[in-house]
Amino acid sequence: MTDAIADLYFAPTERARGNLLREGADPARVVLTGNTVIDALLQVVERLRSDEILRRRVAARFPFLDDDRRMVLVTGHRRENFGEKFVSFCRALRRIATQRPDIRIVYAVHFNPNVQQPVRSILNNLANVSLIEPQEYLPFVYLMMRAYLIITDSGGIQEEAPALGKPVLVVRDTTERPEAIEAGTARLVGTATEAIVAAVMQLLDDDGEYERMAHAHSPYGDGRATERIIAALERRFLELPQRRLPISAHAAAPIASFADFVERTAT
Repeated sequence: MTDAIADLYFAPTERARGNLLREGADPARVVLTGNTVIDALLQVVERLRSDEILRRRVAARFPFLDDDRRMVLVTGHRRENFGEKFVSFCRALRRIATQRPDIRIVYAVHFNPNVQQPVRSILNNLANVSLIEPQEYLPFVYLMMRAYLIITDSGGIQEEAPALGKPVLVVRDTTERPEAIEAGTARLVGTATEAIVAAVMQLLDDDGEYERMAHAHSPYGDGRATERIIAALERRFLELPQRRLPISAHAAAPIASFADFVERTAT
């Protein structure tokens, strides 16, 4: 319903743009912008990089991190993996930790009992595994920045990690973010223990494969989606005949910018 009455479509990816065009959307009204989540991500990254006091404060939350040891960041919480699949996933992490004492695994563990029980029973008491609570956005971005690679079933992380140059192993059989798979920034590995272990070991040991994934082009944008959206709105609405704008006390005054337009039409 919303698509049918929309004046403009802001497509976060080329695939999304193609889907709209195949559904009959007017190409002139479809704007490829990138995903605004990358704008937000890169703003947080810039804060962490430019504000040394903030960066040190966040770093103090994770005293177990060592600059000389590569870190594998993990999240996992999707219902589709609960049960035996999740046990298999945790066993893979345990095997990786046991075979590779030179790395540290940091797992932000969801509070759901279906996650807590297998994680705690299989991964507790491993010297190079840190089980932490789910993090707020800023500290989690810090962890993504510090990570060597990321293992996850999260859709959002599949979008964000490539913008940071972090290879993503997706512990699912399918994903609603196919662009990341097609671009080579992420790889579907499923939940089988052997498959997860093999994929992680390859990225730890094969510099060429790691570099290929880390430097693949992110399909989700460059952090300028908001600029493109504002520019498209300015082109679209500032060119409308004056009679189509809502009447206000300032209706006769010229419109100088999109911000001016928003301020006037808000009343």
